[in-house]
Amino acid sequence: MALRHAVLAALLDAELSGYQLAKSFSVGVANFWHALPQQLYAELARLEKEGLVAGREVVQDTRPNKRLFTVTGAGLAELERFTEAAAKPSFMRDDLVVKVHAADHVDLGALLAQLAERAEVARAKTALFGQLLERMRGCRTEEEFLRHGKRVGPYLTCLAGIAYEQANEQWCERTLTVLGERKAADARRHH
Repeated sequence: MALRHAVLAALLDAELSGYQLAKSFSVGVANFWHALPQQLYAELARLEKEGLVAGREVVQDTRPNKRLFTVTGAGLAELERFTEAAAKPSFMRDDLVVKVHAADHVDLGALLAQLAERAEVARAKTALFGQLLERMRGCRTEEEFLRHGKRVGPYLTCLAGIAYEQANEQWCERTLTVLGERKAADARRHH
């Protein structure tokens, strides 16, 4: 998957400015794709040049003018091609996991702090995704929304984000417990 496909998917529901797209990425799309705002602006420019999105200038009286972007027919066709292509298996690339791999040979103090911080971030993201799900489904139950909601794709990806963050939190908490107990036992042996 390329950033272009994540941007096109994010623009399916609404016409967005680059700033709004960056906010959308940091909240909704972040559960499956990370991008910095400058990467998004550059990608929007490329997509517009290729005719996959259309931009229009909006004149504002009290603020600088802004450009709003929508997906074009060619952009939808690109998403269709992307969707039909075989999905590549995902893989994990996480510096914290590498640090844990080396846990038997390094001082655990900083590592334990990083694990605790990661667990807290995962809890916060889980809560945020939960709020997004509530907003998306409104007064309907999840099952009603999934059967009859207008757009279930963003809801389903948010469910994937929650599952990922919950698993991340559980792994961090378990790893904290194991490494904390080993550190305490090692300290007792050396005293």
